Amino acid sequence: MNSILSDRIINMEESATLAMAKKARELKSQGVDIISLSLGEPDFKTPKHIQVAAKDAIDEGKYFSYPPVAGYQDLREAIAKKLREENEIAEAKAENIVVSTGAKHSIANVFMCMINEGDEVVIFSPYWVSYAEIIKLAGGIPVLIQGTMENNFKATATQLEAAITPNTKGVIYSSPCNPTGSVFSKEELEAIAEVVKKHENVMVIADEIYEKINFVGRNYSIGSFPGMFEKTITVNGFSKGYAMTGWRVGYICAPVWMAKAVEKIQGQFTSGGTGIAQRAALAGISGDQTPTTEMANAYLRRRGLVLNLLRDIPGIKTHVPEGAFYFFPDVTAFFGKSAKGHDVKDADDLCLYLLAEAHVSLVTGAAFGAPECIRLSYAASDEELVDAMGRMKKSLGELA
Repeated sequence: MNSILSDRIINMEESATLAMAKKARELKSQGVDIISLSLGEPDFKTPKHIQVAAKDAIDEGKYFSYPPVAGYQDLREAIAKKLREENEIAEAKAENIVVSTGAKHSIANVFMCMINEGDEVVIFSPYWVSYAEIIKLAGGIPVLIQGTMENNFKATATQLEAAITPNTKGVIYSSPCNPTGSVFSKEELEAIAEVVKKHENVMVIADEIYEKINFVGRNYSIGSFPGMFEKTITVNGFSKGYAMTGWRVGYICAPVWMAKAVEKIQGQFTSGGTGIAQRAALAGISGDQTPTTEMANAYLRRRGLVLNLLRDIPGIKTHVPEGAFYFFPDVTAFFGKSAKGHDVKDADDLCLYLLAEAHVSLVTGAAFGAPECIRLSYAASDEELVDAMGRMKKSLGELA
C-alpha cells in the first residue's frame, strides 16, 4: 500500500534511538537479559513535589478542559522568570513563551513555521538524530558542519561562516550536546553570535534541554548576548533536568512574532499540552531544585565510573563529556573484524553485534552524523553500568 503513503513519510528515516530501544524491548520480552543504554531516559523517578502537584491538580478538577494553546499563563510567566534570572535573557516575558508537548515538538513547530522548500539549516554535527529529519519534513535542506573528537566534537564559528549561503534560514545546535556531552563556552557562543548577526535572515535554534546536567560550570544562552534575542529561539523542557520524560512538556522562548507563529501552527496540529503535566512542570520550575542538583551530581559520578571502565577496553577511544549523560566513543578499531558469525563493517554492525552477543543496547553514531562512533547513555544504575561495560569488554575482545 505504499502508493497511498506520502513521499514524506516513505523518505523519512526512523529514529535510530527509538528503533534500538524497540529491539531491546523485544528481546527483553523474550526473556533476554538486556541492559539498555540506548535512550536518553533518566533512571530517576520524577521528584516527589512534582508528583504531588500533579495529584493536587487532578483533585482540584480545574485542569481537565483544553488548556490555552501556548500554555497556562502562570507557567509561561514562571518560565520567563527562570530565563531572566538563570539564563540572563533579560527580554524574556510570558508573551515570548510557547509550551509544547516536549522539546521535540517545540523544534518541529519552529521548523514548520520557519522553512520554505529549499531553505537550508546549518546543523552543528554530531547532532541529535531528529534535527535533520524534521528539517527535511518541513521541506528544508540540512547542512552539516562537523566537529571532531580533537576539538571535543565542537564545530567552529569559522565553519559556520563558510557554510552559510543565501538560502540559509537557521542554525541549530545543542549545548550540552546530545550525543557528545560537549558544552559550548561563552567565547565559542560569542563567536557564533557574531557570525549570525552578519546575516539578517538567519535565526539560531539553541537546544538547551540538558542545561541542568552541566559539569563545567554555568550554561551560557546565546539568546542573552547583545543583539541576539531577536535572532534566537531557545528550546528547553523538563524531561532531562526534572526526570519528566513521560510527562512531555517542552517550550520555546522566541521573539513575539515567532512565538505567535508557533502558537498558530500548534493550534492547528495539537492545541495546548496536557493540563496536568503543565501543573507538574510549574512545580518543577518554581519549586525545590535540590533533586535536580542531586541528579546532576549522580550523573557526574557515573561519568567518572564509566570513563574508567571504557578506558580499560582495548580499541575504545573516547573524550570526556562536559555535560548531559552520554559517551560517544570512536569504535573504528573494530571495523573489519568478526566473531560468532557477525561481520562488523561499521558502527551499525557493531551495535547489532553487541546487542546480540553482549546483550547491551547502544546506538550507532551514524544516526548522529558521526559513523565512526557509537552513543552510550550512562543514565542507568551503577550496577547496570559496571555489568554493561564488562559485557562489552568481553564481546569486543572476541572480535578478530
